[in-house]
Amino acid sequence: MTGFGLGLRGIASAALALYAAGSTTAAYAASAAQPGQTIGLPVGAQLPVGLYFVNLSSFGTRSTRPGDTSTNVNLPTFAWSTPWDIAGGRLQFFVTQPVVAATLQGAPYQSGIGQPLLAAQLAWDLGHDVGVSYFFGGYLPIETRFLTQSASLTHRFAASYTGQDWNLTANLLHGIFLETRSPFGALYPDYLNLDLTAAKKFGKWQVGAVAFGSSDLPTGVSSYRPQGQIAVGGLVGYNFGPVNLQAYLTRDVVQRNYRGRETRGWLRVIVPLYQDKDEVEPNRTLVTRRQAE
Repeated sequence: MTGFGLGLRGIASAALALYAAGSTTAAYAASAAQPGQTIGLPVGAQLPVGLYFVNLSSFGTRSTRPGDTSTNVNLPTFAWSTPWDIAGGRLQFFVTQPVVAATLQGAPYQSGIGQPLLAAQLAWDLGHDVGVSYFFGGYLPIETRFLTQSASLTHRFAASYTGQDWNLTANLLHGIFLETRSPFGALYPDYLNLDLTAAKKFGKWQVGAVAFGSSDLPTGVSSYRPQGQIAVGGLVGYNFGPVNLQAYLTRDVVQRNYRGRETRGWLRVIVPLYQDKDEVEPNRTLVTRRQAE
């Protein structure tokens, strides 16, 4: 399952851009995709045919001066795994509408609607519990001023191994902005994110290690200070039958131009609204098509 996430990487940095745009300092910006948003999901594998609701909620605090910068990101998503194949890959669609709240260095919280994501994906079952996928979509423009505003394209390449109750997944996310500047002067760099998962199921439980990294791509603007981070953490999940829950905690071990390291807690709920009974046994929450057999 890929693309459930839509996020706003460096939401606090976008808020910083509003302050910087009216000053002599270089403007900070934020990308459209939140690093870590696909952790825990076998994003290279096919979904069983059906309709799903997924929400990923996260709260993070970054140590900055004079006060901490905190963000809450909620990513409600509808995912439709169709019965149709194109070039041997299962066709899947995703729609996400985020809701975000943020405080910059202890200032009052601001909240607003983030950029909607519309996307499609092809996922191929290569056999031997290996799957790969290609995801392509777009973030629509918005006018919420403390968030990323410009429209952008995203494409993602994922590979998953799901045999023997493992989820070994790598997902590379590449974002391309259609406009390089916001109306307030913030620079929007293209970006690369990499989400990594190594988790194993033990009955209804799932535990594992996770990591993600992100980096702005070159902008050609000498005054811009590119942002990047590497974070690691742990994941635990539980299958309640019709509903799956996952929680993970991450901490930056390396950061560049974020003014501090972030600790973030994440909670994901996966609710199958409809599943094809020919592909999924009763009381089996979606994981992958093969694991549901």
